[in-house]
Amino acid sequence: MKKIVLLLIAAAIVYATFFTEKARLDREVDRLCAIDGGIRVYETVTLPADKFDKKYGQINFYKPTQKIEDTLGPEYIYQWDIHDYVEGHPVINGAQEIAMRRDHIKIIRKSDMKLLGEFVKYHRAGGDLPGPWMPSSHHCPNQLEASSILVIHRIFIKSAEENGK
Repeated sequence: MKKIVLLLIAAAIVYATFFTEKARLDREVDRLCAIDGGIRVYETVTLPADKFDKKYGQINFYKPTQKIEDTLGPEYIYQWDIHDYVEGHPVINGAQEIAMRRDHIKIIRKSDMKLLGEFVKYHRAGGDLPGPWMPSSHHCPNQLEASSILVIHRIFIKSAEENGK
């Protein structure tokens, strides 16, 4: 009898680990991310030092609190598209709810409408046991490897002659 109980427990653990909707969506996030996830820079823009703040060295015309398209001022378009593969709100409705989405950020120069760079991220949240805790999540690429801020830093570069000063 003990062997049957242990076998059932082991089978439940294997099932919960590999065959749940959460695990399936994590694999789908990784699969889609391998196709087009990450940062791609098509053209860098060299800017003078006065376009960067003195304290942190970041571009000083990045204003994320403005309307999304105007985030990078009048010369560049910051376009953010979200596609929900599985729509849900696990933070609001509980950790048991599941959601999966694709974030696609493009930075475009207005003068010639050239795509300077883009960032694609896939994200799964929720699919956990119900409870008062925050839902788990899975991102690809990892947030430390790629983010909307990193794509901005890779596109907009301080001019070399002013870097040496």
